[in-house]
Amino acid sequence: MSVMLQAESVRFAYPVSEGREAVPALDGVTVAVERGTFTVVFGHNGSGKSTFAKMCNAVLVPDEGTVSVEGMDTRDDTLLLSIRQRVGMVFQNPDNQIVANVVEEDVAFAPENLGVPTDEIRARVDASLDAVGMREFVTHAPHLLSGGQKQRIAIAGVLAMCPDCIVLDEATAMLDPMGRREVLSTVRRLNREQGITVLLITHHMNEAEDADRVIVMDDGRVVMDGTPKEVFSRVEQLRDTGLTVPETVELLDRLCQDGMPLPLDALSVDECADVIADALSRKG
Repeated sequence: MSVMLQAESVRFAYPVSEGREAVPALDGVTVAVERGTFTVVFGHNGSGKSTFAKMCNAVLVPDEGTVSVEGMDTRDDTLLLSIRQRVGMVFQNPDNQIVANVVEEDVAFAPENLGVPTDEIRARVDASLDAVGMREFVTHAPHLLSGGQKQRIAIAGVLAMCPDCIVLDEATAMLDPMGRREVLSTVRRLNREQGITVLLITHHMNEAEDADRVIVMDDGRVVMDGTPKEVFSRVEQLRDTGLTVPETVELLDRLCQDGMPLPLDALSVDECADVIADALSRKG
């Protein structure tokens, strides 16, 4: 696979008032995200995960090191439009990304500003709304939609730019469980059916169950990187970074501490139940 996003020894600190020492938000981050993958980034508040997300389409640029999108350096202002056409951002509050009073006008906003021909805009709007399952709401007012529906409209607006990658920065944080399921189902389908690279920044552990890769950040550094099963089985290390583990892993870990040796990599409820049933049957 080719590399979609590449961060090399990235350091970044937000400006502080005179006389105060800047604390790095990112401290030597090196990460490569391959094209077509679904990657989840976890971390507690202040871990650097949202700062890293903003680096991915040049909302922020490094103080030191480099971030590149398909080989394009995000510090090169002449490449900014090309970078943002390839990497679309979806933020926490969908109301901050909705700019029009009608759904189809909102989705059309970005391609219109890029000078896309009218016929092409119509095709992109229809295709984007189809992709997120919102075609029937084409003439609705966005402010009357649910949180999950608004976020899907925000994703459609990004899709209308025909990106290769979508970065979702805590995009499910303000949603109820149903809204989170709607958004996650949408981005997973876009990843699997259209091959769009997805980088999901979240603090909800269960959102990583079907990811290709999980990255854990702490104090501006990458402290874990692997498949969901590899990362979530490292229970004590996750707790040391201030994170919880999925409920299934928590149950398996408690049973292990009570003398029932079990693997800690059963993430789904069905996998967890099978592992426990198998252990009980062997025990007789």
